Amino acid sequence: MKTLDPRAPLVLDTRALQRRPGSMLEVSRSVPAPDDLGTDVIAIRAGSPIDLDLRLESVMEGVLVSGSVRAQAQGACVRCLDPVTEAIEVPIQELFAYADRAAHHQEVGADDDEDQRVLEGDLLDLEDVVRDAVVPALPFQPVCDENCPGLCSECGAHLADDPSHQHEIIDPRWASLQQLANPDGSSTTEDDEEKRN
Repeated sequence: MKTLDPRAPLVLDTRALQRRPGSMLEVSRSVPAPDDLGTDVIAIRAGSPIDLDLRLESVMEGVLVSGSVRAQAQGACVRCLDPVTEAIEVPIQELFAYADRAAHHQEVGADDDEDQRVLEGDLLDLEDVVRDAVVPALPFQPVCDENCPGLCSECGAHLADDPSHQHEIIDPRWASLQQLANPDGSSTTEDDEEKRN
């Protein structure tokens, strides 16, 4: 298990609760986002601000953390590739068990404690909790506008800039006939007809 750095932005100190069940601590802070907080198409950029409004409550088993996380995610529209900014606000709630309680649960073979989060001394690390809450809340396919028409599949032009944009497309079923009629690619004219006569 890694040793927590009390100066890390998402590491909280719970000493003020003194392991007294019922005691509570409110925490509001803005911290820089950690790396890898998102997907390939949209993410909260590393170092950009994340606002935390949290309540830490001492309970028999450990410290219950609940509250909300707010941030701005940035990415690209999946239709036209224009920049997209999305405001994210998600709730979080997680129990961090006291180390001695967690050890006891492991001894008695509690099945549901495999993914239990554990306090390291008086410190808890919220990074994984924030990531688990934020990433699923990000849009799977972000768009700049619900009605974004995207890009032209022929030339890549922004269709929103020119709604009447189109290309003359010859039905491929007729392309072979057109080549038979004009093997050199030119069109048949009246002069050509006269030469043949």
